[in-house]
Amino acid sequence: MLSAFCVKCAHSPCDRMGAPVSSRILKMCRYLASCGILMNRVPTLKTPRHCHAQQRNFFNIAGPLINKKKEYSERRVIGFSMLEMYNVVSGVADYKHFVPWCKKSDVISKRSGYAKAQLEVGFPPIVERYTSVVTLVRPHLVKASCTDGRLFNHLETNWRFSPGVPGYPRTCTVDFSISFEFRSLLHSQLATVFFDEVVKQMVAAFERRAKKLYGPETNIPRELMLHEVHHT
Repeated sequence: MLSAFCVKCAHSPCDRMGAPVSSRILKMCRYLASCGILMNRVPTLKTPRHCHAQQRNFFNIAGPLINKKKEYSERRVIGFSMLEMYNVVSGVADYKHFVPWCKKSDVISKRSGYAKAQLEVGFPPIVERYTSVVTLVRPHLVKASCTDGRLFNHLETNWRFSPGVPGYPRTCTVDFSISFEFRSLLHSQLATVFFDEVVKQMVAAFERRAKKLYGPETNIPRELMLHEVHHT
């Protein structure tokens, strides 16, 4: 406030009523100016025009440094059988009831070892509709690939089921992996949201679905539990 007032004084030695300004105030202004205080403060009140251009270009400059392709994998021993987990994962038509952010899941064709489904995934602020081609190998594998998405250039998920803990027949080892790549650098900024809100919650969501369909899971001793996560 002081610097703004002194600037006015320096330009006009009279107040609005035309009365002379106190010589003491004028001396103070001259002193502050000689110390460089006014010179340092006044320019900060103005924003250089090129600052806005730098802000608009910053995203474009940072964009190419971002790796659009992301991969995530998770291995976990679960207290359900291979067939139970396979049935949950291969039931694509039910995804809309429990998969994070899945709004629609309609199977449009199906035959032995193969299915095609239309999915809609909505996570703020994007809604993506795409066709998924599903490969089925009962009870070992469920593989799904996106074929015509507008948001994703590449999206593939793999579920593999293998025997679990020896001596505990109603257990299995689940290997889940997903790789995806957004079509544009703008959309690649959503990678963190997609990871936190969808990918990282995927296995847990299917495990909860298995509990709902098949009841409580087998209790596995803590020392025999396994849970590994990798992502790039």
